[in-house]
Amino acid sequence: MSKVYFWNLRTSHKSPYETRIKRLIKETNFLKHISSGDLVAMKMHFGEKGTTSFISPIYIQPIVDIIRKTGARPFLTDTNTLYIGERGEAVSHLMLSSSHGFIPSIVGAPVIIGDGLKSTHEKVIEWKGKHFERFYLAADILESDALINISHFKGHELTGFGGAIKNIGMGCATRQGKMKQHCGLGPRIKRDKCIGCGRCIQYCKAGALSLDEEKVIRVDHEKCTGCAMCLLVCRNKALQVNWKVDVKLFLERLAEYCTAFVQNYKGPILHINFLIQISPICDCVGYSDAPICPDLGVLASFDPVALDQASLDMVNKAPVTNHGQYKETPLEGEDKFKAIHKHTQGEYCLEYAQSLGLGERRYEIIPIN
Repeated sequence: MSKVYFWNLRTSHKSPYETRIKRLIKETNFLKHISSGDLVAMKMHFGEKGTTSFISPIYIQPIVDIIRKTGARPFLTDTNTLYIGERGEAVSHLMLSSSHGFIPSIVGAPVIIGDGLKSTHEKVIEWKGKHFERFYLAADILESDALINISHFKGHELTGFGGAIKNIGMGCATRQGKMKQHCGLGPRIKRDKCIGCGRCIQYCKAGALSLDEEKVIRVDHEKCTGCAMCLLVCRNKALQVNWKVDVKLFLERLAEYCTAFVQNYKGPILHINFLIQISPICDCVGYSDAPICPDLGVLASFDPVALDQASLDMVNKAPVTNHGQYKETPLEGEDKFKAIHKHTQGEYCLEYAQSLGLGERRYEIIPIN
């Protein structure tokens, strides 16, 4: 069974948050795997504009501090989003992260967007899965010497929950990698929004875009590589993500991306899940609904599958709050996220990830006082 270290958020005058979170990290022995001068990536989600439940920079600063004391050089990182918004390219992404307090004067480390200005700074990794054999991943995250994967554990309308697996599988993929996970190849065309400017055609390296006889954009799906650059450059949102996908298919793609990253990463990876402000929906939506259960703690493990399984089990065993969010109020032990998002199948993601060799669903909880 994989070890999952757990701190229940209890503090005291002599042991405040900073002391306890550092103790949790020390107990994992992660610090023994990094050396002076190492560039340590701290994979984050800085929260979409309007969201308030993302992990506060105040919680991150002590983790930065304990890494810096080893002589290593930590940096906070994330990748640009597939959808076009405040985190769609690096300039806006950095401005948003700054507005949420992720600046060196607060956290003690810089923010580096891992896939570059327009999500083209990528490395292609070859790894054989059921759905993919080539994976498009953020180059700067892959090139780091060690990685701390820090996730806010919460609900998600497609995956059921978002934790360690999603923060790597989707969060370390470039826009092209995200596109392939969500809808394979090709954008969805909104004909009423296209003005026939041809801007997207200029940026399509595959030559998959053209204007039809009505001067509306069309996609040649046989040529399309799924790079998703057209989504970024279209000023009128005529090219959009096709979010409609079979849930199990998407979860398999997500798990394969996470596995490909982890098994090709050359340094140590520590995964940390914060089970606080456990909102029913992702931090990408632009608002944070009331938590579905009380704050539970912080968990850490070298095994992302065990960590997400332990996190899910704790949430499901916790008391229900805000009954109005549930279509049917779950009993103790039942899947709270599925009770909100009926079509989701979070357990299947864990099952498939285990079958890929990403980790074990069985775990041992090691309490940290």
